[in-house]
Amino acid sequence: MSKEIIAKAQERMNQSHQSLAREFSHIRAGRANASLLDRISVEYYGSPTPLNQLAGITVPEARVLLITPFDKSILKDIERALNASDLGLTPQSDGTVIRLVIPALTEETRKNLAKDVKKVGENSKVAIRNIRRDAMDEAKKAEKAKEITEDELKTLEKDIQKVTDDAIKTIDKMTADKEKELLEV
Repeated sequence: MSKEIIAKAQERMNQSHQSLAREFSHIRAGRANASLLDRISVEYYGSPTPLNQLAGITVPEARVLLITPFDKSILKDIERALNASDLGLTPQSDGTVIRLVIPALTEETRKNLAKDVKKVGENSKVAIRNIRRDAMDEAKKAEKAKEITEDELKTLEKDIQKVTDDAIKTIDKMTADKEKELLEV
């Protein structure tokens, strides 16, 4: 029973780490990264379709994303979707491909993005703590139901806390790495 509780908590914490990594990949750090466009949807035959399913996205230079539509007729639709997005980038089209030039970040922008990274990291820590609370509650219920002894409960609580501490250390490291990446000039 106790191993199941810990395994379940660890699995949920790993999902939280993956979610944080996805969030961080969407924060632009002054470098071209194809994952910046993951959330962009384009109206294609009346239904919103992810951009990466409609076009090839490459990074020919450090600050340039090259979008090559599989169907040239949707070039304007892709441009429209990029302009409407929250990226703050202006697409440049030459009729066959779209270039997105990612400008160098100003110091102020870097600091604001670093604040955002800290905020996202803190939200992840809160999620981890909630997972810990749920696991602790589950352990206490098991003890009340006489499925585990009081000593096993104490050991289980220590194990849950250790897993939580490890998860929070991982989040701190991920956050620090992303901040460092953002603040590099």
